[in-house]
Amino acid sequence: MTADTSLCPVLVGTSGYSYTEWVDGGFYPQGTRTPQMLALYARSFPVVELNYTWYQMVRAEAIQRMIAQAPEDFLFAAKLTRTLTHERERDWKQELALYREGIKPLEKQLAAILIQLPPEFNWSVQNRYYLACLLDSLHDFPVAVEFRHISWARDSVFTELEQRRVTLVTVDAPSLPGLFPCLDIVTNPALFFVRFHGRNVQGWQTGNIQKKFDYSYCRDELQEWNEKYLYSLRSRAEKGIVFFNNHVCAQAPDNARMFRKLIV
Repeated sequence: MTADTSLCPVLVGTSGYSYTEWVDGGFYPQGTRTPQMLALYARSFPVVELNYTWYQMVRAEAIQRMIAQAPEDFLFAAKLTRTLTHERERDWKQELALYREGIKPLEKQLAAILIQLPPEFNWSVQNRYYLACLLDSLHDFPVAVEFRHISWARDSVFTELEQRRVTLVTVDAPSLPGLFPCLDIVTNPALFFVRFHGRNVQGWQTGNIQKKFDYSYCRDELQEWNEKYLYSLRSRAEKGIVFFNNHVCAQAPDNARMFRKLIV
């Protein structure tokens, strides 16, 4: 089958790479230690989403060590730290300054900074103002925003993102009341950004990370998703990045490989 040259390239990877269970799951060879994982991961995928930058403030020294383990053309997406999205008790300006300093060595290989917002972050005046301040302060970085609350699914939000050239993240997640829907909307022609969270409805409702992301997509589900969303996204952007977040039991790399084979 001939590839459609009118469609943009898509880089596929996973959300995180440093999982010891991926050794038992067969993605990493037996005996693989954590410091060896990124180099091994980069043999299979050209891009990764850094999850650890959400759990702890990113440090330039750690980023430099990471860059040294990956090829020069390898790309990273990095989550914004949770003290700026979920646990906002600290001085956000000071936290953002620390984040900018820590992420700076990654500039040449940075696909996007991911602002993942919590489910309770709704479309209120206060929240809109806060998000605008974050976007203003990160205007010199490529930025993608993932909404979890359905109230953000409105044309005025998409228009604002378009004007700022900020990428709206397309999410595949369980169909639950109040969650932001899966949309094939491109707000930044330079980049579209997709995250597959799995469709484990019961697990998602528990809030337990292992149960929440314990899901394996079948080929038909991914093929249906491609036909419904991917063609539209690829026809309106210059590049796309896709991450699988269903990390339990190494399901993410398996699904990422499956997805990649389905892309024409």
